[in-house]
Amino acid sequence: MKLFVVSLGLLAATTCSNPFSGSSNSSNSGYQLDTAQMNKIHSTYKESALFSRRFKHKDVDSLIQLHHKSNVFKISQIGKSVEGRSINELEYGDGDKKVMLWSQMHGDEPTATMALFDLFNFLEGKGDGFDSVRTLLKDNLNIHFIPMLNPDGAERFLRRNAQSIDLNRDARANQTVEGALLKSRAKEIQPRYGFNLHDQNIYYNVPGTKNPVTISLLAPAFNTEREINEVREGAMQIIVGMNKVLQQYIPDAVAKYDDTYTPRGFGDNFQSWGASTVLIESGGLKGDPEKQQIRKLNFIIILNALMEIAQGTYENYDAKGYEDIPFNASNMHDIVIRGLEIGSDSIPLKTDIAVRRGESTEGRDFYVRGRIEDIGDLPESFGYDEVNGEDLKFIQGKIAEKPVPTLESITPELAYDLLKKGYMGVQVQTLKPEQANQLHNFPIQIFAGQAFATTPFIDLGGTANFYVADKDGKLKYAILNGYLIDLSKPLSEVGLLKNRVQ
Repeated sequence: MKLFVVSLGLLAATTCSNPFSGSSNSSNSGYQLDTAQMNKIHSTYKESALFSRRFKHKDVDSLIQLHHKSNVFKISQIGKSVEGRSINELEYGDGDKKVMLWSQMHGDEPTATMALFDLFNFLEGKGDGFDSVRTLLKDNLNIHFIPMLNPDGAERFLRRNAQSIDLNRDARANQTVEGALLKSRAKEIQPRYGFNLHDQNIYYNVPGTKNPVTISLLAPAFNTEREINEVREGAMQIIVGMNKVLQQYIPDAVAKYDDTYTPRGFGDNFQSWGASTVLIESGGLKGDPEKQQIRKLNFIIILNALMEIAQGTYENYDAKGYEDIPFNASNMHDIVIRGLEIGSDSIPLKTDIAVRRGESTEGRDFYVRGRIEDIGDLPESFGYDEVNGEDLKFIQGKIAEKPVPTLESITPELAYDLLKKGYMGVQVQTLKPEQANQLHNFPIQIFAGQAFATTPFIDLGGTANFYVADKDGKLKYAILNGYLIDLSKPLSEVGLLKNRVQ
């Protein structure tokens, strides 16, 4: 099967089948925006202050203060986190249909928060040809946005709050101030629709395929039996509409999240409280480590869903289409090497190897450590990058015999030349404090005081710093801290492997 790679070019699709012309669209009996218009809107209103995943509460708070000045939203501080950071709500529209959207209840799941601020910018716009969209939403909906429900977790880029409690497992007990706040707002607003916005890990795949799941959707269950009532069916219909849009951007990269009933979960409880609730999980897309393209997809499907709710056109979808969306599988890795010779002369072994990279946050930046995730017969496992290891073998990397005097002594070109000759690491004798972060900007491991060792043998959970060579010993690939480098490619195609640690 051919390796599935979602092209980022698809995210600039220009299909014009359903233009928003101010007249009814016969295919869905309502107004719609086509992909070209959605692309134009997002490129115009994307919030430039949020450009990577590890933004902080103060970044969000400063943007909210700017939105105060527009008088488009009713903005209020509805509470504070455990550590005293403000939690805000932005209200838009005077309509009868009440909608609640909340993001980043897990501090390390920020993709939808970025998309919401893009949406805020759009709703404040005017005179761009899309005022009729804003009027549609304003006249029919009363929308309540709560971006960054867990600012303490966001500060650390951790899932849980400052008390180490998972807010999405606190809908029943309300032990946290943040969870109790969300529940109290739900009881006061009594929304008819809810959007629970999250990120899932990048290692989910569409079952039986090499396709990473870029967006995962769910109409949460409201009881153990996972029955379908009118409220849950409404969420399913909304999702059918979302999937219809997503297939134009990321065909065959959408799945459903696990629908096991979770009595402690907010999505399940919102559903039982009478709000047709949609879970959106932002997953993985090759070439989009900061999830900026997935952010765009969030913006598009949320805006489209709000338009369909405003018009009631989501009810035209057959909820059975929801069942056609497959559930997530979890067989993705960063690298899979198939049939690699990793044994010794005395004990030969040819097997598959799966590699994953784990992230460690440091302020607004992050570093990764590649590790061997699995070894063995792995035909059901897939990689963002894959190598056919037939007639190839494991080779241990070397460390340069002589250190270089300063960081200025080595260039990316020199580092890549060393890598192609079998050297994975080089030591720097003198390093200025301000140069510490620059160590991670080379296609090789550069280290100062601390030692670096290449991978001596493939070991479950062990490091991923080794070579793959042909039977004559010619180096074909470098696996450098969990990144795959094709040594036949020029440095311009390899790029600088940023955010790496020894």
